[in-house]
Amino acid sequence: MIINFENQQPLIEGVSINDLIEKIETPFYVYSQKKITESFNRINIFNKTDIFYSVKANSNQAILTLMKKLGAGADVVSIGELKRAIEAGFDKNKIIFEGVGKSQTDLEFAINNNIRQINIESFEEMGLINSLGKKLNKNIDIGVRINPDIKANTQDKISTGRKKDKFGISIELIDEILTLVKKYNNLNLVGLSCHVGSQIHEINVFEKVFNKMKKTTDILKKNNIKIKFLDLGGGFGVTYNQEKKLDLNAISNLIDKTFRNEEYNISIEPGRFLVANAGILVTKVITSKKNSDINFLITDAGMQTFIRPALYNAFHKIIGLNNNNKKDIYTVAGPICESSDIFANSIELPKQKSGDFLAICDVGAYAFVMASNYNTICLPPEILINEKNYSIIRKKENISEIIKKDIIPDWL
Repeated sequence: MIINFENQQPLIEGVSINDLIEKIETPFYVYSQKKITESFNRINIFNKTDIFYSVKANSNQAILTLMKKLGAGADVVSIGELKRAIEAGFDKNKIIFEGVGKSQTDLEFAINNNIRQINIESFEEMGLINSLGKKLNKNIDIGVRINPDIKANTQDKISTGRKKDKFGISIELIDEILTLVKKYNNLNLVGLSCHVGSQIHEINVFEKVFNKMKKTTDILKKNNIKIKFLDLGGGFGVTYNQEKKLDLNAISNLIDKTFRNEEYNISIEPGRFLVANAGILVTKVITSKKNSDINFLITDAGMQTFIRPALYNAFHKIIGLNNNNKKDIYTVAGPICESSDIFANSIELPKQKSGDFLAICDVGAYAFVMASNYNTICLPPEILINEKNYSIIRKKENISEIIKKDIIPDWL
């Protein structure tokens, strides 16, 4: 947890959360630059392995700029994320474009910007890119995302490497991949990639992935195809509750053992691991109420602000920022007109009243990026803290600006 209490005052690094509350309307997201940097340094121990930050986890330009400064490349899954990465100043040779639904416009933009590689996820996409290469008179560097049919032993909605999942091309179709690579004259197969899911805590899952990818590269070698890059994906588990802490040294040793003496460059694409534990969501208790025997706290943040508990039934620790030593049991809910707008059920907190403040922890990943304007509520501000300094890295939206986006036709 990034919050420390000194003299009963909650701090992130050297900044008082109470001071932020006095100056900035809740709800708001706060990120610790120190924690992000620590997480990056924790995972930057793998020998000869490059880090490509998964932009989808948290795509704020300040966070991207920090990742670039730390030495990461960018792993993007949309043209919007690609443009964000370019705007943040990432070396174009350190940008990988993935995603199952890249349009022709998306692909042309990536090709014209000469990024490191485009990872294809279907045979149709491979044919489209080859056609674009002919049209643009270019040979295009591609990778193939392999679906290795490996269970990540994680939540079903964040598993991506099973045969039934929509991602990648089945490893069983490797012969067809080879046939098309040799057929298409405007494609250069420079890499392979895979990603089997998020929140992986078991070393044996990574071992299965690494072994399958090693066997696949060996098949390519036998067919005189020499790749430059092998992307082993991400999915490195973080701790939200009581999960087992991931042994990164064991993974590092596994990479060394599996890919010893190989000439291709190896990369990983962490996202959640780098930012999840670095963020909190500060929210105000609007009102309290009791239905049956349940004590509800209704907060000004809702599922439109932070959807993970409603979407994934995800656990996020909630702490009270007040100094009350008395305890009670609460269900913390948002203001949205949905029964699923619940952050936590039956948790113990300091005695709360209207006007008190709570912090929802570990929200640096897949939080603001998944927020919406549901119920016509403004997206909240984001704040980055560095030691004793803080900066608003995204301002709160204005309702008038949201309404002005709508266009009323002439006939109304």
